[in-house]
Amino acid sequence: MEGKASVKEEIRAQTEVVSTLKAQKASQEQIEKEMSKLLQLKAQLGGEDDDDEDKHSFVLKTPKGTRDFNPRQMAIREKVFDIIVSCFKRHGAETIDTPVFELKETLMGKYGEDSKLIYDLKDQGGELLSLRYDLTVPFARYLAMNKITNIRRYHIAKVYRRDNPAMTRGRFREFYQCDFDVAGHYDPMIPDAECVRIVYEILSKVDVGDFRIKVNDRRLLDGMFAVCGVPDDKFRTICSSVDKLDKASWEDVRSEMVNEKGVAPETADQIGKYVSKRGGQDLAEELLRDPNLAQNAQAQAGLRDMTLLFNYLQLFKVTDKVVFDLSLARGLDYYTGVIYEAVLIQPQDAGEEGVAVGSVAGGGRYDELVGMFDTRGKIVPCVGVSIGIERLFSIMEQKLESSAEKVRTTETQVLVASAQKSLLEERLKLVAELWDAGIKAEVVYKENPKLLNQFQHCEESGIPLVAILGEQELKDGVVKLRCVASREEVEVPRAQLVAEINRRAPPQQKF
Repeated sequence: MEGKASVKEEIRAQTEVVSTLKAQKASQEQIEKEMSKLLQLKAQLGGEDDDDEDKHSFVLKTPKGTRDFNPRQMAIREKVFDIIVSCFKRHGAETIDTPVFELKETLMGKYGEDSKLIYDLKDQGGELLSLRYDLTVPFARYLAMNKITNIRRYHIAKVYRRDNPAMTRGRFREFYQCDFDVAGHYDPMIPDAECVRIVYEILSKVDVGDFRIKVNDRRLLDGMFAVCGVPDDKFRTICSSVDKLDKASWEDVRSEMVNEKGVAPETADQIGKYVSKRGGQDLAEELLRDPNLAQNAQAQAGLRDMTLLFNYLQLFKVTDKVVFDLSLARGLDYYTGVIYEAVLIQPQDAGEEGVAVGSVAGGGRYDELVGMFDTRGKIVPCVGVSIGIERLFSIMEQKLESSAEKVRTTETQVLVASAQKSLLEERLKLVAELWDAGIKAEVVYKENPKLLNQFQHCEESGIPLVAILGEQELKDGVVKLRCVASREEVEVPRAQLVAEINRRAPPQQKF
């Protein structure tokens, strides 16, 4: 046994030698020489290279921050995706796709302090690559590369972040984003207001409870920092601190500003007075009269646009869910104007204000990002929103777990069954006819299944109808159609079967 362990250790060491030579691009002759040694060592184990010990130590699991989804969970996800896509299409968007990985230099320098969360891929002897962190930067690269200056697009795809996962709260390392963006030169705040309206429509439709859409403006934040005495070179890092206010107390954020980022205590206190303000259009009008902010052109531009935004949001009938919140910062470096974030509200006791329990959407204006990729720095103004789909899935799953609602995992309208033996061919002929007519149909994969078992399959799967064939039905040119829920049976002429199935069980969603 000791000899076997020793050989295994030599194999591991020799494998490392071969791997190193390949990585260093050593000569083929040298690699083959070391490979020969490795093969000789493996040959010493004979037929014992199964390595039972390694088999027992292998843990079968998904990587940290990822998960599998069973059919029930996928049914929930498909429903939410359908709601989101139909909303995006209702607003005139077309879709694109981009690679799951990008050149590393494409992604770096766009995400501020979050750049450390980017997954880098091992150098394969050519390009330095990273998995995409979001869909916005690849979209900007796509626009610049293809010289596109005007598009309204949506994109639903997976992104990757080397974050500390919190699976129960919908925070993963691999997850979907659902983005809607408008690129092009338009009059101020019209597309921005439509993005807020889209968030409102989706969150109202998916029924995950009460929500608020917080809005702010990056120019107002920068102007606020300036009048409070923050040096220009610390705007972005202080913005990242303010962005933590949805998770940390003001005392903790103030301590970070003063002790870690070197901001004067009186400056931090001034910032604290502003970031505690919340309201609507009235707050924008109040801040326009603020004597300190009146001296800053950026702040004034942001406040004028915020007033205009609320005018349009009133026309879109969404102001009941929108709040102007000066603590909203969004830490990504590429935002240049309006920013927004949707949060779910947890109801409190009567008379108390609801508490925000997590972000489910976010976005904003990023007018300069495309120019970073253009050789001439050409500006293509953009604004967009990203729906935090994983958190919505988690909430919907939890709601369904606590309810008695049954989730169908298929959309089958009818099961083709037989009442007697030796009718497999007739069942297959009929199910083929139904498929040709666009009917969602199934057949049991047995030559002579028991009728009771076929009924039971329908009840377990939620299939609403059974089309039953027997010798007599075949002679009469009819099919017996059974409603699984009521157990009512009617004879339907074969020529009218498709119409009758669609009348009794029209194609529908799984819920």
